Amino acid sequence: MRTTQIKLGFLNRLPSPVKNFLFEAETEGEELDLGDLEITGSELLCGLCSLAFCYVYHSTRHWVTNNVIGISFCIQGIEMLSLGSVQVGMILLSGLFFYDIFWVFFTPVMVTVAKSFNAPIKLLFIRSLAEDASKKPQFSMLGLGDIVIPGIYLALLLRMDHKRGFGRSNYFGPVFASYNLGLLATLVVMNVFQHAQPALLYLVPACLGATFYVALKNGEMGFIFNWSEVDEEEPAEAEGKKTK
Repeated sequence: MRTTQIKLGFLNRLPSPVKNFLFEAETEGEELDLGDLEITGSELLCGLCSLAFCYVYHSTRHWVTNNVIGISFCIQGIEMLSLGSVQVGMILLSGLFFYDIFWVFFTPVMVTVAKSFNAPIKLLFIRSLAEDASKKPQFSMLGLGDIVIPGIYLALLLRMDHKRGFGRSNYFGPVFASYNLGLLATLVVMNVFQHAQPALLYLVPACLGATFYVALKNGEMGFIFNWSEVDEEEPAEAEGKKTK
């Protein structure tokens, strides 16, 4: 299957500061040459479709387009970020557990920003339709941080299971199921009490509780707390150097 390559040499006409900013290049005062930069036809098509979709969101501010862009941010964030070790993930989630409780229950800042800032920083779910067609429906909101922060922890566990072998290690499945139960608990409590809830109040105990449960069941408390991706990569790199 042939892919059409499109030369992007015309980007050399952009001012140097703009090129360095867009392409994150460290040129140390030298001119950045984009003459050999190429893009495939499929990449160009996807880029144009993305621009069109963002224009629709900007024009309509519809909640569906908001959610699509928000989910895209979440996927990109989970893919690009790595905690490095389970210990770091536990510390981060524990700290954000108290952070979320304070800013939702003890100050109006978090709720005020979420309601007033009209941007895809949250997912919107229809809670009730307005009886009057002229009024807007009511929405429940879920911040992207409540997806990305536990998400990068779940991704770390998934990579750990993959490296150890899924037949030997299965932390991701129970923790992911617990995350969904924690999310369900958040929505139930929010609708019962009709009050904003810090999602991490339910998600953090669900994720860490499931992790500790599986670790206790397998007798791996020390292992799971000290497991690190860096420690897993270093022996492989050392072995590669020896073979050379």
